[in-house]
Amino acid sequence: MEVLNQQDASRILEAALLCAHEPLSLRDLRQLFDNTLSADAIRALLAEVSLQWQGRGVELRELASGWRFQTRPDVQAHLDRLHPEKPPKYSRATLETLAIIAYKQPVTRGDIEDIRGVTVSANIIKQLEDRGWVEVIGHRDAPGRPALFATTRHFLDDLGLATLSQLPTLEGMPLGQALLPGLEDLPPELAPTEPPEAVVDASQDSLLAVDPSEEGVKSAPVDLPAPDGAPDSPHFSSAP
Repeated sequence: MEVLNQQDASRILEAALLCAHEPLSLRDLRQLFDNTLSADAIRALLAEVSLQWQGRGVELRELASGWRFQTRPDVQAHLDRLHPEKPPKYSRATLETLAIIAYKQPVTRGDIEDIRGVTVSANIIKQLEDRGWVEVIGHRDAPGRPALFATTRHFLDDLGLATLSQLPTLEGMPLGQALLPGLEDLPPELAPTEPPEAVVDASQDSLLAVDPSEEGVKSAPVDLPAPDGAPDSPHFSSAP
């Protein structure tokens, strides 16, 4: 078997990450070397590759599903000009539901309705499931055995996070702002184009004051990025 030096191993690792269509886990990366390198050795190589790309237009990031190259926030706005079509829009009710699941998980649909004070449309849950941000992880031991919802690794990947602990903190924030923390704290590629007031009324102390319409809110929708692989996705890849 060919013996690779550190430089060759780094080049192989770099090439695999640049050509990948999705984050690569440590298990995936070890397979590049027929599992002859330990997880610690792979992490050391990743640190070296990350250092080599400092100051460039893309960076190596560790996400919930693994490692990937992605564009840096300061260049993303320029790249968006190549694909000016607008990303999908999500209503305030959808974003509130997602925020509640993210910060209070695992939760049932009833839990979400108790917090929001309005009925949660089944279409909202389905929209989040179809996007790959939310999934059923079990059922509560209660009458009817309601489904327990939680966020997915894909949700963290889209936010550029590795763990839920990296979500903006809730301490010292009113409920309405805590569950949807200003949105300016989110990575630029996920920040809405509308001002935060279009999502959360700063005069409200909680989400219970929203209009109890079918979807809970009639405010302007908020832009979020298209799913991975779409033209405006922040995921950088050199694959054809």
